[in-house]
Amino acid sequence: MLRWIAFPVLCAAIALAAWWGPARWTLILWVPLLVVALYDAGQRRHTLRRNYPLIAHIRWLFEALRPFLYAYVVESPFDGRPFTRSERDIVYARAKGDLDAHPFGTELDVYSDEYEWMSHSIAPVVAADRTQRVRVGTAQCSRPYDAALLNISAMSFGSLGAKAIEALNLGARRGGFYHDTGEGGFSPYHRIHGGDIVWELGSGYFGCRDATGRFDPARFRDRAQDDQVRMIEIKLSQGAKPGHGGVLPGAKVSAEIAATRGVPEGEDCISPAAHSAFATPIEMVEWAARLRELSGGKPVGIKLCVGQPHEIYAVMKAMLETGIRLDFIVVDGAEGGTGAAPVEFSNRVGMPLREGLIFVRNALVGCGLKEEIRLAASGKVHSGAGLAVHCALGADWSNAARAFMFSLGCVQSLRCHTDLCPTGVATQDPGRQRGLVVEDKAARVHRFQAATVSALWDISCAMGLDSPWQIRPHHLHERLNSARSDSIDRIYNFYPRGILLDDPGSVASARYWAMARADSFGAAMEGTPG
Repeated sequence: MLRWIAFPVLCAAIALAAWWGPARWTLILWVPLLVVALYDAGQRRHTLRRNYPLIAHIRWLFEALRPFLYAYVVESPFDGRPFTRSERDIVYARAKGDLDAHPFGTELDVYSDEYEWMSHSIAPVVAADRTQRVRVGTAQCSRPYDAALLNISAMSFGSLGAKAIEALNLGARRGGFYHDTGEGGFSPYHRIHGGDIVWELGSGYFGCRDATGRFDPARFRDRAQDDQVRMIEIKLSQGAKPGHGGVLPGAKVSAEIAATRGVPEGEDCISPAAHSAFATPIEMVEWAARLRELSGGKPVGIKLCVGQPHEIYAVMKAMLETGIRLDFIVVDGAEGGTGAAPVEFSNRVGMPLREGLIFVRNALVGCGLKEEIRLAASGKVHSGAGLAVHCALGADWSNAARAFMFSLGCVQSLRCHTDLCPTGVATQDPGRQRGLVVEDKAARVHRFQAATVSALWDISCAMGLDSPWQIRPHHLHERLNSARSDSIDRIYNFYPRGILLDDPGSVASARYWAMARADSFGAAMEGTPG
């Protein structure tokens, strides 16, 4: 019916405007609309436009506005994905230095099976020293680093714009926490303000690659010995798209990005799915030792989203067999991710952070390595309570990416992959970046991190503990259903020290231990489930 009404109404309006003098100026509006309607009726690509000329455009208008209308009109405090409105609000408040208290009690359903809580003490304490940090570096590391409890997770220059990188790094310098470069390389914008850097090396070896895309030791040494670089992180996989490489189209490879990554300008920049510098667990830890030497003795670790459990055990066996130690392991959860990823990978590939963190914690403790090797968690943390949960599960510190994007002003418009970020955070468009004032946003980054870490200390003191590192699994409780709950150590398995060496057959993951080989990431046949 609408398509039969639209044309007569439009033509009548134009005729009226042409006949009635005072309305003739409206021809400026009506004639272009008639041209659009005629074009729609004749084109062959879109059925709706062909059947409903002009009117069909309303559909695309509301599709474009839908995320904004939902966020600002429809969304409740506990709606919104991947972060709810209430989760974003606490970041915004802390970043701005506003009051972050909440009135009238919790709005959460405390009998929902998603509810969890930390056990407070009847005798809370006052922490003597809230400035404590995590010493990262085994005996094989000559230049250990003292990491903060919350740091900026991996986000590359290219994924984020130059001003966002600057603001994050300036905030990190002021707050004394580190800024992970992401696999896109150590850019000039990471250098300007001198904040602590963790240089992430992905499979593309950006910033330290030769003409064929393979690792170049000399280029790595020259950059890794920069005093601003505090640690080296080998990226094995990431939560958003574990096991998947990436391509930055040549059209987006500007002169700056090309110079940072060490690739030709204007050509496709490819990140392979797998590393070329090693092929086995032993080769990986040997390469890590080489990176530590080339960097001048700085800590070297790995970042990964847990996939096949036997591969984690293979890394443990490689360290035990060679005597070489990684200095740290960062576990990324499948719920993580800041850039673009295939939806199948985001939704269905990789182990969630909680299970992954517990598994790696058990691997380190079960092999007697946890005292030497630090463990960090990365994936959708935004609050002091989230940091406390990570500590309970075995993490020594946490990293956040999207929470720091919110502190910069990100509004979760979900346009990160289009280069059309409205807040200038995840775009290379100079016009969109113009609104991001580095000095102002750096202050927000600093305030958010400081307030969140302070909240973690408040929680640990309320639990009667002297530091967050004393939080244990039995302090964290989770609902099984509306009628039952229990502490995490009664829900998940937490291995005692050395159990994988002394009695591996007694643990729940015994088959994966049997499958693991130090000389291959593949599974040993005798351990493979039938």
